[in-house]
Amino acid sequence: MFLDTLTYGDLLMNLNGRDILTLQELSSSEILALIDKCFELKREWIERKRCRKELEGKSVLMFFEKPSTRTRLAFEVAAASLGAHTIYASTVDLQLARGETLSDTARVFSKMVDCVVARVKSHSTVEELAKYCDIPVINGLSDLHHPTQALTDVFTMFEVKGRRRLKIAFIGDGGVNTCHSLMVCCSKLGLDMTIACPPQFKPRDEVWRLVMKNCESSGSKIEVIEDPVIAVRDADVIYTDVFVSMGFEHEREERLRSFLPKYQINKELVSRAPEDYVFMHCLPAKRGEEVTDEVIDDPKHSIVWIQSENKLHMARAILYMVV
Repeated sequence: MFLDTLTYGDLLMNLNGRDILTLQELSSSEILALIDKCFELKREWIERKRCRKELEGKSVLMFFEKPSTRTRLAFEVAAASLGAHTIYASTVDLQLARGETLSDTARVFSKMVDCVVARVKSHSTVEELAKYCDIPVINGLSDLHHPTQALTDVFTMFEVKGRRRLKIAFIGDGGVNTCHSLMVCCSKLGLDMTIACPPQFKPRDEVWRLVMKNCESSGSKIEVIEDPVIAVRDADVIYTDVFVSMGFEHEREERLRSFLPKYQINKELVSRAPEDYVFMHCLPAKRGEEVTDEVIDDPKHSIVWIQSENKLHMARAILYMVV
């Protein structure tokens, strides 16, 4: 859980100008450098030292194909706090709506702004943006990965539970972007993770292969099982996400039949966990489906609102290190 022989300055230079499309492209030391910077910047924020000028005169484009609350607010406030200007644009706001190619649009982005935060429907979109942009592209969510969320999540776990080898139980849809990125992050850092899900909702094979390769180097134990009770038994962190993600609304009834009631995080399930477990959810939550009110609002165990706030602090760390 600590940086290797590379100096912090080396890591800062390594990350400057880099894309963050997934966490697979980052080394464990680079991930930890982002987490360290997040600790530093959050301490400053609490002390009300909230305005820096590292990005003064720079512009960050928020290119969003999907709606957002936390990611949009986090990056807009983060950019402003570092001195940068943000521009929000959805697909319908741009000439993409009239047929301009994404590659041509990306070339224009490169000449006018200093960074793109992209929240898109298909992971291939962020890959194409990165291919044709000569500025950093940050994946603010795609169908396959959500790296900024996973960085936020692990930072939050370390902040609350300590910087040590933790065991995470992810209950629900193992094929969602949140689970994918959290698996990659854990497997890079030597954290353990059990995904409890119906067999038809396992992690995607292409992500699973990467995670297993990471585990060979880090010593992480990442496994997929069907029984959520077994998953939470020795968990430091219990994590879930919605059962019906954006774009899958047409599968709603089928998905709920697969997940409910077995995979709902409720008082009965968390009673099987250790006394000091914490509950996390990336939000938005569909209360009464993947989690009950009494779990998400439990003041002793739920750290959802700390996790939500930490999106801002991690966004500041990412922009500081990358742009």
